[in-house]
Amino acid sequence: MNTTDPRTPNRGLTADFFARVGAIGKLAVPVTAARTGMLVLIMVDTAMTGYVSSRELAFYSLGHAVHMVCMLIGVGMLVGTAILCSQAYGARRHQDCGVIWRVSVMHALVLGVFFALLAQGGAFFYELQGQEADLAAGAGSVLVILNLGLPGQLVFTASILFLESLGRPGPGLVITITANILNVALNWLLIDGPIAQISQITSGGEGAAWATTIVRWIIGLLAVMYILRMRDGGHYNVRRQMFRAAEIGRKLRSLGYPLGLAQGLESAAFASLTIFAGHLGTEAVGAFQVVMMLVAFCYMGAIGVGTATAVHVGLAIGRQNHRQMVLSGWAGLFTITVLMAIMAIVVAIFPGPLAKIFTQDPVLLAIAIPTLFVAAATLISDGAQGVLMGALRGAGDVWVPSVLHLFAFLFVMVPAARGFAFWAGYGTPGLMMGTFCGVTLASILLAGRFYYISKHPVARL
Repeated sequence: MNTTDPRTPNRGLTADFFARVGAIGKLAVPVTAARTGMLVLIMVDTAMTGYVSSRELAFYSLGHAVHMVCMLIGVGMLVGTAILCSQAYGARRHQDCGVIWRVSVMHALVLGVFFALLAQGGAFFYELQGQEADLAAGAGSVLVILNLGLPGQLVFTASILFLESLGRPGPGLVITITANILNVALNWLLIDGPIAQISQITSGGEGAAWATTIVRWIIGLLAVMYILRMRDGGHYNVRRQMFRAAEIGRKLRSLGYPLGLAQGLESAAFASLTIFAGHLGTEAVGAFQVVMMLVAFCYMGAIGVGTATAVHVGLAIGRQNHRQMVLSGWAGLFTITVLMAIMAIVVAIFPGPLAKIFTQDPVLLAIAIPTLFVAAATLISDGAQGVLMGALRGAGDVWVPSVLHLFAFLFVMVPAARGFAFWAGYGTPGLMMGTFCGVTLASILLAGRFYYISKHPVARL
C-alpha cells in the first residue's frame, strides 16, 4: 500500500512560500519606513505650505510634479545598484559590492548636476503647458530650488540601495528620521517663520523647497560617511582599488537606461495629471496634490515590498536557486496585495480626516474628498504593479517591463484621465479614474511577464 501523502509536496511548497513572505516582510518593514520618511519630507512641505496659502501650495505642487519626474528618472538609473549588489552578494563576490556602490555614487552626482541645470528652464516649460504667468513663475522657482538638492538625494539613494542589498536597511532609516526632524525645523524658519519674515529670498513654496534641498545634501553626506566608516567596509571594498569599474559602470547604465525610462514615464504620466489639474483651477491642483500625497504615502508600502522582493529575487539568482526566485516574486505580490487592501479600506472610510491633515480650506476639501474615494480603488493595482516591477528588476529583466509601463501609463492612463476629467466632466476625480485604468493594466501585463520569466532559467548579470 502506498503510504505517501499526496499533499506533502503542497505543504512543503506552502511552507516555503510563506517563509519567503516572512523574509520579504522582515526586510520590507525598515525599507518601507525609510522610504516613507523621505516622502514625509514632501508631505510636511505640502502641509505646512498649504496652511500658509492655497496659492503657495499650487506653486509648490506644480514645481514638485516636474521635480519628481527628474528625481525618479535619477532613482531609476541607480536601481541597478541593488540588482548588481544583491546578485554579487548571493554569489559571495563581496568585494564587488563596494566598487558597485562607488560607481553608483559617481553616476548619482553627474545625474543630479544634469537635472539641476535642466531645471533652469522650468518657468518657460510651465508657460508652454498653458499655465498662467504667475503660476508658471512660482512653480518654476520651486523647481529650480528642489533640483539643486538632487545630487545629495541621489547619492543618498545609491548608498541606501547598497546597504539594503546587504540586508542593512537600519542606517538609512536612522538618517531619514534625523532628516525629518531637521526638515520640520527648517520649514518653520523658511516658510512663514523668522527667516521668511525678515528675508525676501524665502517664503511659502520656495521656503519649503529650500528646506528640503538643504536636508537632502546633509543626508547624502551622512550616508557616505557611514559607509566609509563601516567596521566591515574593507570586506566589501568600499575604499580600496576600484577594479572592473568601467565594466560595472556599463552594467549599471545598461540596467539604468530602461529603469530610468520606466520611472520617468510613470512619473511624467502622473505629472501630466497634475498639469491637467492646473487647467481645472488653482484649487483643483492644490486638492489633487493632497490626494497624490496620500496615495504616495500608501505606495511607500509597494516601494518597500518591491525593494525587498527585488533583493530576494537577486539573491536567489546569485545562489542559482530558481525555485526560490520564483517563490520570492509571487510572495512579494501576495504581501503587497494584503497590505494595500488594508490601506484602501482606511482611505475609503476616512477621506475627510486624511485630507484635513494637509488643508482646512473648504474648497480644497470639497474637491479632495470625492477624489480620495476613487483613489482608494487604485491602491491594490498600484501596489501590485510596483512590486511586480521590483521582482522583474531583481531578475535583471528591464526592457520589456519598461515597454509595458510605457503602454499602460502614457497610452492608457493619461488619455483616460483626460477623458474622464474633461470630456466626461468628472473633474479631479476623473483624473484618478484614469489612474485606475493605467495601474490595473500595468499590474496585469507585469504579472504575465513575471509568469513568463519564471518558466525560464535566469542567469546572474
